[in-house]
Amino acid sequence: MKIATWNVNSIRARLPRLLDWLGRQQPDVVCLQETKVVDALFPRADLEALGYQCVFTGQKTYNGVAVLSRTPAVEVLRDLPGEPAGSERRFLAVDVAGVRVVCVYVPNGREADSPHWLAKLEWLERLRAFLADSLATVPELVVCGDFNIAPGDADVWDVALWQGQNLFTGQEKAMFDRLLDLGLTDTLRHHQPGPGVFTWWDYRNGALHRGWGLRIDHILASAALAGRLLKAEVDREARKGSQPSDHAPVIADFGGRPAGEF
Repeated sequence: MKIATWNVNSIRARLPRLLDWLGRQQPDVVCLQETKVVDALFPRADLEALGYQCVFTGQKTYNGVAVLSRTPAVEVLRDLPGEPAGSERRFLAVDVAGVRVVCVYVPNGREADSPHWLAKLEWLERLRAFLADSLATVPELVVCGDFNIAPGDADVWDVALWQGQNLFTGQEKAMFDRLLDLGLTDTLRHHQPGPGVFTWWDYRNGALHRGWGLRIDHILASAALAGRLLKAEVDREARKGSQPSDHAPVIADFGGRPAGEF
């Protein structure tokens, strides 16, 4: 089972790139963030033509998440428990072939110690509670998405520059660790423990080519699923070329089931 996550930064703006990438990589499940489109305009037909079932929840201009899968997905939830009605579209949980797939676009937080930053920590606490409840009954679970957290020193290009800044505060890193404490494995870090493995680069100042990046997109797997992990990587090539997203996809490959089954 090949699972990927990608913040596409507008699915309609990035659709030709997404379709080409899906054709080359052939993932079984893809979690997308920042689709930035209302549900009525989601490009379902183009994705279904490639053999992907689509479950999505979106809004105009901002946010939006989706799960694409090559086998049927059973919708679990579109709203993170505890969120008020009409909240931003940042969460989606589905079941695919016995695996609970949770797609998240964690709030950015904007500025450390601001009301938006505190709301981010509260959102993460609600996510943790949902995952704890899910793991009590669902052995194979994966959480994919843009967490807007660089969890360790190896995940920022300049530790001194980023220290104490939004995305890299002690409180955010502690919340990420609390997710791992549920028994989740950071799949990319498990396979690539060294520095310089990033998933996001600013569009400005040639950040990609200078290596000025952050690792803020993650695939976290439960123990039962992580036990089948073959490899995890960043498709950095997808960040290059004309009109890319500012994020690159993260891919985790899980084996251990008979051919033809996910």
